[in-house]
Amino acid sequence: MARLAHLGPNWFASVMGTGIVATAGATLPLHVPGLTVFTRAVWVVAAVLLVVLTVAVIVQRVRHPVAARGYARNPQMTHFYGAAPMALMTVAAGAVLTGKDLIGERPAVDLAWVLWTAGTLGGLFTAATIPFLMFTQLDVEPDAAFGGWLMPVVPPMVSAASGALLLPHMAPGTGRATMLYGCYAMFGLSLIAGLIIITMIWSRLALYGTSGTARVPTLWIVLGPLGQGITAAGLLGSHAGLAVAPELAGAMNVFAVVFGVPVWGFAVLWIVLATELTVRTMRRGMPFALTWWSLTFPVGTFVTGTAQLAVHTGLPAFEVAAVVAYVALLGTWALVAVRTARGGLAGTLFTPPPADPVKARKG
Repeated sequence: MARLAHLGPNWFASVMGTGIVATAGATLPLHVPGLTVFTRAVWVVAAVLLVVLTVAVIVQRVRHPVAARGYARNPQMTHFYGAAPMALMTVAAGAVLTGKDLIGERPAVDLAWVLWTAGTLGGLFTAATIPFLMFTQLDVEPDAAFGGWLMPVVPPMVSAASGALLLPHMAPGTGRATMLYGCYAMFGLSLIAGLIIITMIWSRLALYGTSGTARVPTLWIVLGPLGQGITAAGLLGSHAGLAVAPELAGAMNVFAVVFGVPVWGFAVLWIVLATELTVRTMRRGMPFALTWWSLTFPVGTFVTGTAQLAVHTGLPAFEVAAVVAYVALLGTWALVAVRTARGGLAGTLFTPPPADPVKARKG
């Protein structure tokens, strides 16, 4: 029970990173024997992990209320409150894509609606409150920008992508159209906020360098709004014809390609840069931490985004890229999951968050 005092919101990143393995596998433009069974099993693991962590957080609030409230005031940890809403919606998307084969389509869709609604409300809350907290109360240093700053504002983009999967399960009419436009609004909310933060991260890297610590893997979070944005644009474009006039739906479908391909190009550039910086830090002895989960969910969104481009363009190049990225995702997920299980059992991952700011440096 003492370990629960140091159960931070970043633990929900393990649900995100596990759930995306299932959803990305279900959307691959390639059918491999055993892949369907594998994605179902991984989705179950993610769902069980979500339940376990939710119960653990409730117990923490009761047994260790002071420690639980302390995370909201920590300039490093408070951003990761965005992980819980995204964990909910990742499991929701998995329910629609692969969980339906296990529990039935109607229960899966109902479960997805519950998780999506809770995750969307939670994500809109973090997007509005965590930046406000930064603007008014937290002490932020000039070199403080890191990938974790994206965590509170990315959930609405996840809402847009997973909400698109629910459109076919809605009755025709105003409600379905409202859902479509609402998803596009959340797409824009997250995209513009994300671009602002990505610019700040690039500026910090150019001016101050990296931290040289276990915070470096959070640079991969930049792929989150990029990959999820491509995914959302693709899914919304595919299902737009269910809710709006054909000419408007056609424009939305075209937007999936016009927006998706250029963003995909920048995502590839960022993968190269993030790989270089991560390998450089690992060679200097980067310790394992929960930040390593940043190597999973963002990469998974790149897989789902690439798969959407393969669907919309019909190009084999995107199909190959999606498969290659998924293989890389499987490797990093297996590594991080094993290291997390080992560290969790040993108790080394249950430590207080650092009170002092992490300093960036070059060299």
